[in-house]
Amino acid sequence: MQRELIRKYNVQGPRYTSYPTVPFWDQTTFSSDNWLSTVQSTFNSSNESEGISIYIHLPFCEQLCTFCACHKRITKQHSYEQPYITTVLKEWDLYLTEFRKVNKNRPILKELHLGGGTPTFFSPENLNLLLSSIYNTVEFEDELELSFEGHPNNTSFEHLQTLYNLGFRRVSFGVQDYDPEVQKAINRIQPFENVEQVTNWAREIGYTSISHDLVFGLPFHNWEKMEQTIRKTLTLSPDRLAFYSYAHVPWIKGVGQRGFSEEDLPKGEEKRKLYENGKILLKQLGYKEIGMDHFAKPNDELYTSMVNRKLHRNFMGYTSSKTQLMIGLGMSAISDSWLGFAQNEKNLEDYQRAVENGQIPVIKGHILDDEDLSIRQQVLNIMCALETTWDNDSLTMSDSIIAQLQEMEKDGLIELRENGLKITDKGRPFVRNVAMAFDQRMLRATPQTQLFSSIL
Repeated sequence: MQRELIRKYNVQGPRYTSYPTVPFWDQTTFSSDNWLSTVQSTFNSSNESEGISIYIHLPFCEQLCTFCACHKRITKQHSYEQPYITTVLKEWDLYLTEFRKVNKNRPILKELHLGGGTPTFFSPENLNLLLSSIYNTVEFEDELELSFEGHPNNTSFEHLQTLYNLGFRRVSFGVQDYDPEVQKAINRIQPFENVEQVTNWAREIGYTSISHDLVFGLPFHNWEKMEQTIRKTLTLSPDRLAFYSYAHVPWIKGVGQRGFSEEDLPKGEEKRKLYENGKILLKQLGYKEIGMDHFAKPNDELYTSMVNRKLHRNFMGYTSSKTQLMIGLGMSAISDSWLGFAQNEKNLEDYQRAVENGQIPVIKGHILDDEDLSIRQQVLNIMCALETTWDNDSLTMSDSIIAQLQEMEKDGLIELRENGLKITDKGRPFVRNVAMAFDQRMLRATPQTQLFSSIL
């Protein structure tokens, strides 16, 4: 039966860090002025009540990992650091100007995340400059959450200590896999000893949440290799684990994801076995499943947030805190005002040129209408709580949605209730499929080209 379900539901689909998803943003109703209007509205209504989030994209990497689909600039020239920081701070000043037009109070910072690229490409001194400059412009929410992504090969003790001194208590290390053949295929040679060292440093310094990112479905993967990676990882006892399916999207990222043959990738039932076996092993070793693709120790804040129904999901992934306004700074960063999305220029020089000209550097976006807002909440409920309810809202519960949900109920993936649904244990691997049933933008667009990786 599981094999039949995999064949039936292993379609291409988004990860739903937003709704609508980026390929279905409506450019015809979007403008920079419309975007800034939603930013001002949300800032004015939510700054005092819940604060704001900031995501800073630090795009530089010293080498290309061929599994990576992120926006990055490959370089060994660290002279890029200070000019880039200068531009990011100028972009932040542009947003501060917009905030002051509607509310004279300083932004209340609730959450900040450094992503990439490789944030630890930047020197500790330059990270201190960047963050201290932003700190001087904000107030801090009592339950402030600061996190960053660290590359085990270049994260130094000084990086960890500097960021800890700046208030960071969460760090996520990109492990991916420990098998030499897999590492060679994805151009990510990273000995276990490097991960062990940075994990021990972080714990010694006082970080309270250490996460490791693992990826299944990489070239040459099989269960024996995946099991060895999981067991090695758990000797270090990280507080959280992200256990992602490799998203193979070479039609989007070009040569960066063509460093190996398609035949080298596990597919279908073989790939799903990696996840199912991995999930069983993680649970046996004391980890709790969180939403989709995430696991945490029972005493970790992420698990507590899920139990207390406070788990949230945005472009930074799952988080235990929620804000309606998230400002993305840096090349290609995505911002979310709840009422709209906007993505910055993806090219480094274009991004810097726009900011230098005094422009918010957005290149595209989407303003949500009433239907979008309603569906967005359904998708968020499904991804975070594995259940949702509705109130016979004709905007969301069309005949096509009901028909898909009834089919999933017949297959045992969900339990339909009066004006609601709950995902079953059997249905957990198919969370994205359930969310897709509500995706009216995708349904109406009927895309003719491949846009997403396979769900399973």
